[in-house]
Amino acid sequence: MERELPRLARAMAEPHTGVGSDGLLAALPARDPQAAIRLRIFNSDGSEAEMSGNGVRLFAKFVLDRQLASPDAGGALRIETLAGLRQVWPRWAAGVMTGGRVDMDEPSFRPADLPMRSEHEEWIARPLELNDGAIEVTCLSLGNPHAVHLTTEDVAQFPLAAVGERVQHHPRFANRVNFEVMNVLARDRLRARIYERGEGETRSSGTGSTACAVAARRLGLVGPEVSVELPGGVLEIAWVGPGESAWLDGPTLEILRGEWGS
Repeated sequence: MERELPRLARAMAEPHTGVGSDGLLAALPARDPQAAIRLRIFNSDGSEAEMSGNGVRLFAKFVLDRQLASPDAGGALRIETLAGLRQVWPRWAAGVMTGGRVDMDEPSFRPADLPMRSEHEEWIARPLELNDGAIEVTCLSLGNPHAVHLTTEDVAQFPLAAVGERVQHHPRFANRVNFEVMNVLARDRLRARIYERGEGETRSSGTGSTACAVAARRLGLVGPEVSVELPGGVLEIAWVGPGESAWLDGPTLEILRGEWGS
């Protein structure tokens, strides 16, 4: 069955003949003895992602609302992912999960962790050469790879698809890269758009918004707690600095249920 998940993700994500989505989250028995359940994440093109911040948070709602697994004694649901163990602390109302806070683990700026071919120990606000010029990016890993571009241009006007496609497939990135463009609105507020591997532009991304907040924090532009405005809503990110985990917080809402035919 697991071998069929990439094909199933492509079929279900198809907007005309499927459900229409950014991909597929699959709940499986945990292999890690510390985890309550295992998550596999597939993009709409069938490629597998190591980690998804929003995906982990929404997966936790699916699992807990259906009692497929239970939180630990501290109240966290421990989820096994390709990026390692992730923990979600749920918020409840009337017996259902209405939101959750995710431990995103410590961000890494080491190019080898993306992986990224680099002659530098870190890639912080450095130019990335493209065919028609260069774009300045900060690169980091949150279990999956990100390249974040800070711009003074309104992100709504930024040519995200054209630039994102070139950045995503840049030869420096062995496994492609997620691309984010952001505006700094205040010390506690960012606005961003996100171009995901295997997907294209997405209305919201937990790891993408976290990457923006972490990059802005590393550049000294924001404080430790930041709201990130995305086309799909606002996510709350906290990161004190190096050596500490980043945290993602946001709402969860079930919008439909259905059965998928063979």
